[in-house]
Amino acid sequence: MSERLVGRDPETGKGVAVAFEGGRITAIAAADYDGPLYLGPGLVDLQVNGYAQYDLNDGTVTPERVLALTELMLAHGTTTYLPTLVTASEANITAGLVAIREARTRYPLVARAVPFVHVEGPFISIHDGPRGAHPAAHVRDADIAEFERWQAASGGLVGLLTLSPHSDAAIALVRHATGQGVHVAIGHTDATPEQIHAAAAAGARLSTHLGNGASAMLPRHPNVIWAQLADDRLTATLIGDSHHLPADTLKAMLRAKGLDQALLVSDVVSPGGLKPGIYHQTIGGRVELQANGRLGPPGTPYLAGAALPLADDVARTIGATGLSLSEVLGLATRNPGRFAGGRGRLEAGAAADLIQFEWSPGAERLAIAATYLAGERVWAR
Repeated sequence: MSERLVGRDPETGKGVAVAFEGGRITAIAAADYDGPLYLGPGLVDLQVNGYAQYDLNDGTVTPERVLALTELMLAHGTTTYLPTLVTASEANITAGLVAIREARTRYPLVARAVPFVHVEGPFISIHDGPRGAHPAAHVRDADIAEFERWQAASGGLVGLLTLSPHSDAAIALVRHATGQGVHVAIGHTDATPEQIHAAAAAGARLSTHLGNGASAMLPRHPNVIWAQLADDRLTATLIGDSHHLPADTLKAMLRAKGLDQALLVSDVVSPGGLKPGIYHQTIGGRVELQANGRLGPPGTPYLAGAALPLADDVARTIGATGLSLSEVLGLATRNPGRFAGGRGRLEAGAAADLIQFEWSPGAERLAIAATYLAGERVWAR
């Protein structure tokens, strides 16, 4: 039986109706609606490490924790997300993959919202700066055999891999993984521009949180950021929380890449959504969460992941860049959706993953009113 949702079109502000049946959008048409709710596709987040004390990286993750995290993401309007496992021992990474695989098997909600897993590291730069908050003790050389062991343990669940292409072994892994249909991103790197371009030639297609996970001091040119901005084969993922990238930097990067080759990620970690205070987390150890959403080691200028969900990043990016609601929504839906099985689209035939939300110019978040996953309402305020 066909169902119908109405709201304001984020592009025009006028009323729009979306009909759906069997979990798929069947029609989109103008509607007589002048209420406060916008209607759009659900958000797609390629980088979620945890939220509200639900940590994917402490070595004790369970299927139940993955379910709880999924429910929180849905409450914040994120209908598709990639659980992200960071640099750790092989045993911890494998245990995380197995727990996520089991969660997808047990819980249909997780299976629908989580298409695959993002592994960020451990094949990254060992050096301070580009390594970021990743633990140096577990950084190691790129290893195709280890990657294959992850896939064997998880049933091929690794669908996005972030690495630093600073070695021949890393380039070989890029070629190997992309040959299996895995997306490869460049991140936490001190590779040369030549190595960046070699990775893209080998199949890398993303830059993980470009401008972060980099040395504090870089040559004016050439450097790792310019090389990734210039390479048209690479889509830039950007954290738009107003802390990871200053407004001028974010605007310039979006202009350099173009709105079709950029997307937003949250990079949210376990203290996200909690009250301001001091916390201990796997990524970065002792950290301070400030009232404005900034998260990092106390008394330092450094960051240790992010504390804001993607819905907040959308609103803050609008404020930082002057782009429209519709343009920035594309950076958090359609564009990341291209790397997650074509999700995040509002068109006939697409999955009926939808959100209704309130927003006004100057707001620091999208106020999610309802979330629909494959046409089923899974959260409402």
